[in-house]
Amino acid sequence: MTVQAVAPGTTRVELVVNGDQRVLDVEPRTLLVHALRDGLGLTGAHIGCDTSQCGACTVLVDGRAVKSCTLLALQVDGREVQTIEGLASGDELHPLQRAFIDHHGLQCGFCTPAMLLTACDLLARDPDPDDQTIRTALRGNLCRCTGYQPIVESIRAAAAELRGRS
Repeated sequence: MTVQAVAPGTTRVELVVNGDQRVLDVEPRTLLVHALRDGLGLTGAHIGCDTSQCGACTVLVDGRAVKSCTLLALQVDGREVQTIEGLASGDELHPLQRAFIDHHGLQCGFCTPAMLLTACDLLARDPDPDDQTIRTALRGNLCRCTGYQPIVESIRAAAAELRGRS
């Protein structure tokens, strides 16, 4: 896709978000997290720290977990973005979402969308990760409530379910 100027001070960005073609006119300095939240009304990517340390803004860009507060919206022109809003299939929760519920991988829920998307990236690359691999993958996502063990258990359970489907 070609980035084109549409109005003074804005640039048109075309991307696929949760499987749908979307077009946004953004200021060149607009961060992806703000484009998603303010431009598209997708509020699952949270703004937690303003320094890219907490990971609460994590989304998938072309299948890889990225902190959306570190990318300009212009940088995702022509790419695929998945947010937590696109993880479930209709009313059917993704196995990771079910596992987080079943294994108490969430409490306040603030970090949960980012944890789930980070886990999606991990499981796409490693369908049978051990606990250390899971913990390493999550190192850029902070949780203040669960102590991480229930999150690790949730990801292990989802990985087992997803492997059983293959």
